[in-house]
Amino acid sequence: MNPRPVPRIALCPAEAADALGMSVTSFEKYVKPHVRVIRRGSMRLYPVRELERWAEQNADPIGPARGRAA
Repeated sequence: MNPRPVPRIALCPAEAADALGMSVTSFEKYVKPHVRVIRRGSMRLYPVRELERWAEQNADPIGPARGRAA
């Protein structure tokens, strides 16, 4: 019998970047300054809810695509 997977509530920087579909460099430049972080010693963890909040706030509004004629 396989144990049930434990849902992740926080991710390391590489996992957070992967979750957003970007490189760690882009994560550090565009996301990291705008989300809360859990710090314990040298460990840094980014709450999944913070990443979801950032993505929601940075998504283009629904409507015609930018730069295209309607």
